Amino acid sequence: MCTGVKGHVFMKPTSARLREARISRGWSQPRLVRELRQAATQRGHQLPSDTSVKRRIASWENGHSTPDDFYGPLLCDAFAVSAAELGLNHGEAKDAPVLDAAYPASPDDAIQTVSQLWRADLNQYDPLLRAEPSEPAWNEASLRWLVAPEPGIPRPRSEGMRVGLGDVAAVKTTADMFARLDDQFGGDHARHSVIQYLNNDVTPMLRGQYTEQVGRVLFSTVAEATLLAGWMSYDACHHGLAQRYFLQALRLAQDANDRRLAGSILSAMSHQATFLGRYTQAGTLARAALMGISPVATPTLRAQFHAMDARALARTGDVAACEAALSAATKALESRNSEDEPEWISYFDEAELAAEAAHCFRDVNRARQAVAHAENAMSGSHVRSDFFATMVLADAHLRAGDVEEACRVALDAMDLGEQLKSARCISYLAEFRQNLTAAGPSAAARELAEEAREHRLWIAAGT
Repeated sequence: MCTGVKGHVFMKPTSARLREARISRGWSQPRLVRELRQAATQRGHQLPSDTSVKRRIASWENGHSTPDDFYGPLLCDAFAVSAAELGLNHGEAKDAPVLDAAYPASPDDAIQTVSQLWRADLNQYDPLLRAEPSEPAWNEASLRWLVAPEPGIPRPRSEGMRVGLGDVAAVKTTADMFARLDDQFGGDHARHSVIQYLNNDVTPMLRGQYTEQVGRVLFSTVAEATLLAGWMSYDACHHGLAQRYFLQALRLAQDANDRRLAGSILSAMSHQATFLGRYTQAGTLARAALMGISPVATPTLRAQFHAMDARALARTGDVAACEAALSAATKALESRNSEDEPEWISYFDEAELAAEAAHCFRDVNRARQAVAHAENAMSGSHVRSDFFATMVLADAHLRAGDVEEACRVALDAMDLGEQLKSARCISYLAEFRQNLTAAGPSAAARELAEEAREHRLWIAAGT
């Protein structure tokens, strides 16, 4: 059961939204003129005199007129928002960058689109929060990345903040802090704060002035932060939004020339696709990650990608291929050297691989093997991962016919996950409750229902 928080679309008049968008950024009308002129240049257009454009802005903000089809997209570019957020034609045709799940064509397209995503998400734009993932987008992204030419370079800018490596390091440190919160409290705990930080602090950096060297590091760091936003949105079961973040992160990683991070982003897409029941796409994404980073692959990354492939294969019922993929993952992990691994993959260890194997054996109805792997999957340091592993252990016991032990373990999982704000966690518990009901009435099930009736996750899983 994936439940998300529905947002709303502000119903202020267009004039008020335009004035608020400018003032909230601390911009004067002459500053907006400069921003519009810059946006027009990016699109290959020219604007009339500053006086003429300023007169138009005053007319829009006073409600005497509304931006036409020429100026509307320029305003969206300048403010990095969707047309709907500005009240322009209800955002129907102009929301494409936000609502379309497309792989950006250039670095500047990626900057524009991800900035619009952050802004629309921050404003709780309901169509975006409720958007469904696109199956063709997974295939397009993996193919486009695999055959991509040399990394792109954002066009040089003469305006905006000057960005140095110290600024990029601050983004990295802040994203790492949010990642720890996500791990401990779930994706819905600080997701809004992450997006607010990216929108308010990171967007000006992407639109700022930096050397090519700094730009590569900036893109890699922002790709990692956007990947985190994707994971948190996925955990909150905003699946279309999560996919869009993953797509933007992949493009940013491509232009950072960070093949390893790009592979990890494809792995995240595979994980989400399996969760959503798109097993063929999930396997394709995992194998694309393996293929795409082969020249620079590390043992831990290979292990993770093989594990994602195994998860997809288990769901399709291909037991032999699943076991082969798990065996490859185990062999790869055994050869790892922590000093040669990216810092952001350090979490994937024996416990994580055991958890993936437990999922696999549960899904191919090998309950005893699932139990054995799940019991080795408790890291003690990753709360949400331990919750998932504990619920898989409970489900494995249930499939093995040990209802009493299954209920005991499920109660342990609820105690463990009491602080988690995660729609995915609720979905695991909801699936267990369905399986427990299907197993028939029992004293253990009645006792569990009585003991768990006040648990927040139990209540959420029953609605």
